[in-house]
Amino acid sequence: MSSQKLAAWAHAEEFVAPSEHVEAARRRADELGVDAIDNGAGATLQVLAAAVGARAVMEIGTGAGVSGLWLLGGMAPDGILTTIDLEPEHQRAARGAFAAAGIAHQRTRVITGRAAEVLPRMTDGAYDMLIIDADRTDYPAYVEQATRLLRHGGTLVMSWSDRESDPAARDPETTTLREVGRALRDHDQFTTALLPVSSGLLVAVKR
Repeated sequence: MSSQKLAAWAHAEEFVAPSEHVEAARRRADELGVDAIDNGAGATLQVLAAAVGARAVMEIGTGAGVSGLWLLGGMAPDGILTTIDLEPEHQRAARGAFAAAGIAHQRTRVITGRAAEVLPRMTDGAYDMLIIDADRTDYPAYVEQATRLLRHGGTLVMSWSDRESDPAARDPETTTLREVGRALRDHDQFTTALLPVSSGLLVAVKR
């Protein structure tokens, strides 16, 4: 990649400044050892939520609330974010981040548990957006559930890795990403793009 392209990429990452509440949540994530999404990815989630007028969003992988704050910033004022994570401490941090940002408690539904057990209980076609930022070896199961849970026109967003484009990378996580990416790209129910923001976001719209 040319130095000019690298500079443009770096500029894009910082183009939209995070709020003070996002910054505070990121510091808490660092304390907990959680990988929070970068500003570029967060701004992309926010603009996608605004573009679809999202009122019902599901997130797999709460972290410390960083991505949730970006999403809520783009969602409709009456929108509800459902966020799932296995770690109670991460969920407590997210609740604190949402409260500090002045988010009404009825706008968030924080579920502690395994996504593989929670998702099958959720309603078909009820979500405008579904975001996956969790163990990547579990992505195939989550995508299968997302296909059912998203409404027509709903948007699936997955945290990606730039290792996926490296043919020498053959670890289980990277191999899974390649398989999921190809499957979605060729799926007749989705229109798909891989966005070069942060470490990558795969975005797919359900037809």
